[in-house]
Amino acid sequence: MKLLRYFVAVLFALFAVTGMAATPIKVVYHINNSDAATGALNNIRNHLNASPGAKIVVVTHGPGIDFLLDGAKNANGNPYDIPVQELADRGVEFRVCKNTLDARKLDKSKLLPEAKIVPSGVAEVARLQAEEGFVYLKP
Repeated sequence: MKLLRYFVAVLFALFAVTGMAATPIKVVYHINNSDAATGALNNIRNHLNASPGAKIVVVTHGPGIDFLLDGAKNANGNPYDIPVQELADRGVEFRVCKNTLDARKLDKSKLLPEAKIVPSGVAEVARLQAEEGFVYLKP
């Protein structure tokens, strides 16, 4: 009977460890300057290629929202809408600070359709870390 209890305990421990390993990592990419957007999008693509189950949220505020505006292009003249849509199709979420939109008097209709508005970008970054266990990355 003692051996059976030991076996059951080991089995439960293995299930617990296996379950923890299967939990997808959650990452918040914080962008407050659109000059970093091209590199960040490449990092996110590489991240998903290496870890397809990762849950990734991109939070933007200040000048960091610019790449999520309709018609935005990178330094080489390539539009951001295509890579943003491709990443959104892979489950990446893009969040934009309402405080920034208000301060810059930008209408939400100027945003790419993949972008979701949150009340505050910095508060969203903090909330994701504190309440939802997201890992923080600043490209």
